[in-house]
Amino acid sequence: MFYNSAESLIQGFMGNVIAKNPGEREFHQAVSEVVGSLADYLLTHPHLLERKILERMVEPERIVIFRVPWVDDKGNIQVNRGFRVQMNSAIGPYKGGIRFHESVNLSIMKFLAFEQTFKNALTTLPMGGAKGGSDFSPRGKSDDEVMKFCQSFLTELQRHIGKDTDVPAGDIGVGGREIGYLFGQYKRLQNEFGGVLTGKGLNWGGSPLRPEATGYGLCYFASEMLATRGESFEGKTVTISGAGNVAQFAAEKAFQLGAKVVTLSDSNGFIHDPDGLDEEKIEYVKELKNIYRGRIREYAQRYPTAKYYPNARPWGIKCDIALPCATQNEINKAEAETLVANGCFCVAEGANMPSEPDAIAVFQKAGILYSPGKASNAGGVATSGLEMTQNSIRLKWTPEEVDSYLHRIMSDIHSACLLHGREEDGSINYVKGANLAGFIKVADAMLAQGLV
Repeated sequence: MFYNSAESLIQGFMGNVIAKNPGEREFHQAVSEVVGSLADYLLTHPHLLERKILERMVEPERIVIFRVPWVDDKGNIQVNRGFRVQMNSAIGPYKGGIRFHESVNLSIMKFLAFEQTFKNALTTLPMGGAKGGSDFSPRGKSDDEVMKFCQSFLTELQRHIGKDTDVPAGDIGVGGREIGYLFGQYKRLQNEFGGVLTGKGLNWGGSPLRPEATGYGLCYFASEMLATRGESFEGKTVTISGAGNVAQFAAEKAFQLGAKVVTLSDSNGFIHDPDGLDEEKIEYVKELKNIYRGRIREYAQRYPTAKYYPNARPWGIKCDIALPCATQNEINKAEAETLVANGCFCVAEGANMPSEPDAIAVFQKAGILYSPGKASNAGGVATSGLEMTQNSIRLKWTPEEVDSYLHRIMSDIHSACLLHGREEDGSINYVKGANLAGFIKVADAMLAQGLV
């Protein structure tokens, strides 16, 4: 198809995507962001349009949807739906997390797998893009119920994964407990101990620093962003959403870098602690969420200086740096305007697509530092890739070695964003930089491998 402008390319391409994938709002949003960044580049590289590289990139190589029957503690049969979207394997075996949450549907799985393709390419490691999960929620379930569900889920999924085919990891609702049950079932069925799942325990094939990696990597990337303006975390006020793995370790690293972290949240509300979270408070949050699976409101009961705000998000709290680490579309236009009005000058995403398109437009118009999750939260999958390497060579690196690799990878991702995202006025468009850097790597591989 001939396009005479970037706008006609975006409209024509997105019209086809929406018609072919009706009702998949999150997937449309993810594709639209990427196409908007790539339009000018594609017009100056017509061979990519002729070979329909982008059309092939938005079409998953394979989607597996399956039923997951299991029996709860009362002896009742339950049925959930499982997904695995294997988006692109041009640069390596499929790699991406498994999410257990009641919101999981095909649109969310496809958007996450599409984002993962670009994110994995940015890490410089040989990993393709995938995502999977189920509309099952571990919240409120016993350990036995979670185990039964995981075993049933993996009994089907094991047909479609492997250490050189597809290597899943954890995501929302899938932590160390769930990875353990999934890996145990895979080992039982396949009769092999391999690196087919990442996020494993340290004593059975896991990598040091894997739990910390996404949150630490987020802060390493944000530090690189801040340095472009002669700034750092030192003395800054930071708001963070979420209270899970990413948020916990983002708070820990930001505190170590000299910042005052004043918020955390979950799906029911957020806490504001004007005194800031110190080592003791962060350890309490880890225990609360990871061991007792409690709610963030309990933080305010433990520490009276904090206030709990039910059914609200933390973006009205004054800050210098915002790190959204919860879930997709958690910052809307009004909240973005509030952040900017309150003096926030850096937003680095720790979650996948947490900012709505109108919110991103607000950040970019205001000229603040803003990075998309595919760049700034890539530390998790990067360290999963390092875990795969350690499994392959039957060695385990020290935490210091892994941290050094992680720091270098996040610095390299930032450099790629600078290379491809610098605008004529000297500003840095991190969305454009991340999308273009990831696209070029995947597109080159797809061209080299022919029409497959």
